[in-house]
Amino acid sequence: MEKRVIVTTRDCPARLVPVGDQVTIPKDTFITLTQSLGGNYTLVYNGNMVRVDGTDADALGLQVQELNFEPPADGSIHEEQVWEALHTIYDPEIPVDIVNLGLVYEVKVNQENKRVKIKMTLTAPGCGMGPVLVGDVEYRVAKVPNVKCVKVDLVFDPAWSREMMSEEAQLETGMFF
Repeated sequence: MEKRVIVTTRDCPARLVPVGDQVTIPKDTFITLTQSLGGNYTLVYNGNMVRVDGTDADALGLQVQELNFEPPADGSIHEEQVWEALHTIYDPEIPVDIVNLGLVYEVKVNQENKRVKIKMTLTAPGCGMGPVLVGDVEYRVAKVPNVKCVKVDLVFDPAWSREMMSEEAQLETGMFF
């Protein structure tokens, strides 16, 4: 994506990357859009990288991206739809979704209780964006039809390494050696 300058149309909540602290970008502020993937946005504001959730796309003059899934006729949770939802969540610093980045270790679907349990990690244990990414996972997987509860276990064993990335992601980021 080519970087572009945009102007906020209203006060816009954001999070500093990588620490995760909340900030508000005032209305009529010039910002640089650097990444627009999965319905979320990475921007440069006052010299800092920030992430804006897709639900606030209108504040950037952009259209909100909606997740829509075909409800299964049998009332079950389709694991493919859970994975599809996970593929829409992108690291704010690396233009790769969390699945191809190798951050999702396990998905378990409990059809009886309509629960989804996800085991995932972060690229670095101290990443302040961890709670934001966990929140994205909870929010987006809950959009899958028939899901009543989403539980995310954030683990650091095994520790993440670039070898966990898909080959495509390694090539895209120049981390393939």
